[in-house]
Amino acid sequence: GLSEPVATFHHHQGPVTSVEWHHEDSSVFASSGEDHQVAQWDLALERDTETDQDDPTLKDLPPQLLFIHQGLRDVKEIHWHKKVSGLMMATSHTGFDIFRTISV
Repeated sequence: GLSEPVATFHHHQGPVTSVEWHHEDSSVFASSGEDHQVAQWDLALERDTETDQDDPTLKDLPPQLLFIHQGLRDVKEIHWHKKVSGLMMATSHTGFDIFRTISV
């Protein structure tokens, strides 16, 4: 039979082009889209209602969203580095970016 999704995220403003799970942290994954963004997510995070009250602009962002990398055009693929935690590569029409976040 059909099963219901465990989670659904609405962030990218265009089709999603790539998704990849982090190789060491089973709750973390990255996504890229035709909206020229690479996003990093952590499924272990939940909404902090106290923070939402302090900053109402955060209420529209999914609490699992860790990081957004922008500036690429037509992102095609994303991949985590196997040996350096938090290091990612994204390929796009404008070249490729290698970047590291402090959150993963």
